[in-house]
Amino acid sequence: MSRLALRLLDGGMGRELQRIGAPFRQPEWSALALIEAPVFVLEAHLSYVDAGVRILTSNSYALVPFHLGEERFAAQGLELAELAGRLARRAAQRGEKQVWVAGSLPPALGSYRPDLFDHQRSVAIHRVLIEGLRSHVDVWLAETQSSIAEVRAVHEALYGKWAGQEKPLWLSFTLSDDPADEPRLRSGEPVAQAVSVALELGAKVVLFNCSQPEVMGQAVIVARQVIEAAVEDVEIGVYANAFPVVSAEAEANATLLEIRQDLGPASYLRWARQWAEQGASIIGGCCGIGPEHIAELREHLVAP
Repeated sequence: MSRLALRLLDGGMGRELQRIGAPFRQPEWSALALIEAPVFVLEAHLSYVDAGVRILTSNSYALVPFHLGEERFAAQGLELAELAGRLARRAAQRGEKQVWVAGSLPPALGSYRPDLFDHQRSVAIHRVLIEGLRSHVDVWLAETQSSIAEVRAVHEALYGKWAGQEKPLWLSFTLSDDPADEPRLRSGEPVAQAVSVALELGAKVVLFNCSQPEVMGQAVIVARQVIEAAVEDVEIGVYANAFPVVSAEAEANATLLEIRQDLGPASYLRWARQWAEQGASIIGGCCGIGPEHIAELREHLVAP
């Protein structure tokens, strides 16, 4: 099998923390280890570095009131975001090759819940995370964005307050899990429209994450078409999850979803090769995709 010029992103943090025995429960999710035992967060980051990633994601995804609660977010959100950035940077510096740190900016008001979106509240929450992370990260990664409104709020939080903010913005959308549909966000908005807005906002990378592997390929194809038509120098990335289909009625934190048994490292490699052939140049994993999956990609897919 041929090897490709890809950059590897890390895999999921929450399930990896659970696997290695870190404090882990709902609603705090991956934030609990950061609060109670941050050494586990460093261990998880280092596992991904050892697997061959070139981009680590800060463990700041769950540092929002949706997971922490309003009082703890107000009291500890800034401090925890700074710690998340510091731990990711420490792990990145232990890599033999250069490893970037992506500052994770999650859906501020809940994953898969575009119906809960509030612009001003989202901007305010993100500005706390940005303030804590900004001295530790190389790029900003707005993850699991379910709607165009969510990414506009991230952009305002970043560039409305800190004029001249020099760090690039990467925007990652989560998709409807129905492979029969034209690729759409969980809000129902077409991927083509979302990618056009991402270009308008100056994103340097457009990604798709936290959706099933089966729906990623068509989104990559559509994204490549939009980017090529706009004659923009923008990369495409993919990091799928290992969840079963998540219905439109599902609520984050309502249950701990099972991990699919058919998405081991070899199976995930086959999907990743397809995405690369379709135009993705950054590939990693989301929930349920661990260091063993990333190591498989490095071993069989990525050029030395």
